[in-house]
Parts: sequence; structure tokens; C-alpha cells
Amino acid sequence: MGHKTYEKELAFQADRRKATTEFIKITSDLWYDQAIEVVLFKNQVIDKNVSDIIHLHEYAGEFVQKPISIFDSVEILRAIYDLKLPPSKLDIDKLTYEYHTEVNVSNNVKSFVIDKLKHAKNSKEITPKNVVLYGFGRIGRLLARELMAKTGKGNQLRLRAIVTRGAVNEEILEKRANLLRTDSVHGKFLGTVDIDAVNSALIINGTTVNVISANQPEDIDYIKYGIEDALLIDNSGAFRDKGQLSRHLNSKGTSKVLLTAPGKEVPNIVHGVNHLEYNPDDSHIFSAASCTTNAITPILKVIDDSLGIKKGHLETIHAYTNDQNLVDNMHGKYRRGRAAALNMVITETGAGEAVAKALPSLQGKLTSNAIRVPVPNGSLAILNLEIKNKISIDGINTILKKYALEGDLVEQIKYSLSKEMVSSDIVGTSAPSIYDSKATIVSNNGKNIILYIWYDNEYGYSHQVIRLAKYIARVRRFTYY
Repeated sequence: MGHKTYEKELAFQADRRKATTEFIKITSDLWYDQAIEVVLFKNQVIDKNVSDIIHLHEYAGEFVQKPISIFDSVEILRAIYDLKLPPSKLDIDKLTYEYHTEVNVSNNVKSFVIDKLKHAKNSKEITPKNVVLYGFGRIGRLLARELMAKTGKGNQLRLRAIVTRGAVNEEILEKRANLLRTDSVHGKFLGTVDIDAVNSALIINGTTVNVISANQPEDIDYIKYGIEDALLIDNSGAFRDKGQLSRHLNSKGTSKVLLTAPGKEVPNIVHGVNHLEYNPDDSHIFSAASCTTNAITPILKVIDDSLGIKKGHLETIHAYTNDQNLVDNMHGKYRRGRAAALNMVITETGAGEAVAKALPSLQGKLTSNAIRVPVPNGSLAILNLEIKNKISIDGINTILKKYALEGDLVEQIKYSLSKEMVSSDIVGTSAPSIYDSKATIVSNNGKNIILYIWYDNEYGYSHQVIRLAKYIARVRRFTYY
């Protein structure tokens, strides 16, 4: 390589990183000034660094098989900033891709952006919704992290309180604050967490979040804390059916309840698949189903709609969970008493049956089982399906790539191009279904397929809960994916 060529490469890298710095500034200004969230092919960019943004652009280019330039993204971002749109969520890489692939007579970026986002002006005004987290375990803390990181101007969901059992004193508050600050799996919280022992509260990113002690839902008067018409997200695991969950509505200040587990006698919803079948005004209690159900249902819907499913078996290779024993000891369920970090443990899962609650066409067609394995997070669902219409591996990949790029499931399905993916690679992925395109198997007759679906059973699921919470609370913004 000649000296001049090397110097040109250095100059290009410097210009690219400089443009990326401007990208970060504009996305931050859009978020904090106009409540407009920018994403890169569904990947979050708030609090990302220069290298992260460059890597996401490279992934986007590989995905659509066409270079996605940071310089083009910045130019489109400038046009978006000047439009003064209402609160929105916009995929900048989709806009960049379309700018170069669609016929654009004027070749004017501003005109292109105005045309693409013209319907944003018709968006209805959003009334922010107060949120209460009932329980503060693995899912509760991830929900708190995401809600507070995405508070912005407070146009959507506002975390106002956390309910826990037991005393709330300075020592307990500091312990809970530290669990929020640091996480052995998901790393440090990119924000500040302090305590207010006098008022029994956590101060997260400078905002007060009350910590309330209660043994039963009926004992709490949220209005006393200035909280009214709240959406309560129950991640305690204590209440699972309509009667038990209705107790939350007997407390003062709550109007809706969302369970972060499969529920009985209440709508079980996988956002993106069946949420539109339920009007938030007609019901008060909802379930976000399970992490596994959220992982497999979007993929099963695509396959059933495109190819038809005769029958199938689901095997989920699942990270161990808090309900297993750390060392061998008595347990209410067989095998789960054995040391979680030392054993693969066969256990049951209701995900096969639960899918039918979101996709009735699959009622009775799926069997399921689970194996808990010695990893703390990151799981894999294996779908062994007999289909009605013959297909090839390339055919399946083409179908799922299309759904990951456009349509109603773009938030739910991430299409992986990696030949080297392992479970730790998917930790921190906001999509509940990560389709491993390099692992798919198809039988010689094209009628039996085996699909491998990765999922972050904590982080990906938490994002599905928040998507559903926004729908229930009617705070969904204009989106362009």
C-alpha cells in the first residue's frame, strides 16, 4: 500500500468519525428538544458512542446489500431537525436506504424527507402516562432502566413509583439503588442513581421515583404520592389471574394493569402479533405473556402466514432463572432443585400452548419442552416444523428478511447474518426474536424445517413489555420504520 493511499484512508476515517460525532449530536438534540427518537434499523442510538454508530451502519449496509453512508444519514438528520415534527420514532437507515433506491426526481434531501414524513403532522397529541412498577427483580429493574433512559421530555411513560415488600430505609434504598446502577449481565446503568432516605425515594437521572412498601395491593394510595390514572406493571410473580390482578385496581390512583408473565382469564398479548385485537379502552388488565412466547410467536406467524404450519415441536434452551437453586436443595418442581450453574436441567414450558392465545390457528399443533442451561442470560428456541408448502433455505431466509425489514414485525424480528453467533452475542438486543439465518435446516423434500431463534430473555422481553405498555397507555408516537 502506497503512502498516498494510506493517507487517504486516514483522512476518510477522520471524516467519518467527525460525521458520526455530528450524527450523535443531532440525534441527541432531536430527542431532548423535540422528543424524536432516531434508531438504526431498529437499533437504539441514544447513549451510543462513535464506534457503535459506525458498526450499526455497517450492519445496515450488509443487511440491505447496499452501502449505508454515515454522511448521507447526517444529511437526512439535518433535514429532519429543520422540519420540527411532533414526537416520533424514525429509522434513519431505512430513510437513507430508500433515498438511494427509490426514484427521486429532484434529488433533494429535504424534499424527500418532507414527502416520507408528511403523515407525521396528522399525529394525535399524546397525554403522558404515569407508571408504577410492582416488584423490582430482574425484569423490574430492566424496565426501570429503560423507562428512565428514554424519559426524554416525559412525553410518553413516566416512572413514578416502585412497590416492594419489606422495610424501606436508608440501607435498603442504597442496596436497591446499587442493583439498579450495576448489573452482572447488562453492565452499568448509563445514568445516575441516588437515594432520598427522608422521602423514601430513588433519584434516577435527577427525577424522583417513590419506593413504596406494601404487603398487598389494596393497601396503597398512589394519589398520596401525586400519582393518578397510572399504568401498573406487575413483575412480582405473585399474581397471575384476573381476580388477583384486579386487586391492583382497588388501590387509589391506578387505571390499568400489565402483567409480565402469562396470565389467566386476561388477554395474553405478543406486541406486534395480536395487540391490535384488543382495544385498551375495553379492558383494564393485560398480560405480556412470557419471554419465550414473545420470541417464537412472531416467527411462527411469518411461517404460518407464508407457508402454513401442519405441526411442530418447540425446544427452548433457556438460561437459568432465579427460581432454580444455586446449589442442590429441595424444590417444588422436579429437577429444578439441582445446582443451576452446574447442570443442564430438563423442565417444562407452556410456550407451545401459549402461542395459540396469540395465534389461534396453531391451537393443538405445537408440543414444547425446555432445557435450562448454565448461562445467566441469553436463550435459544429451536422450532422443528412440518409445513404445507415446499420451501428452500434461501426461500425461508428471503421471507424472514423481508419481515425484518418492513411490515408489522420489524420491531420484533432481527435478522442475523453472522456465522459465528453465540449466546453472549445477543445480550442487549431489544428485538425479542433474533433469527439465525446461517443455522436453518430444510429437509430434502422441503416440507420439514428447523429454525433457530435466539432471544435475550430479559432485555428483549422487557422491550416487548414497554412496547405493549405504550399501546395500552395510548402514548405510541408516529413511527417510520
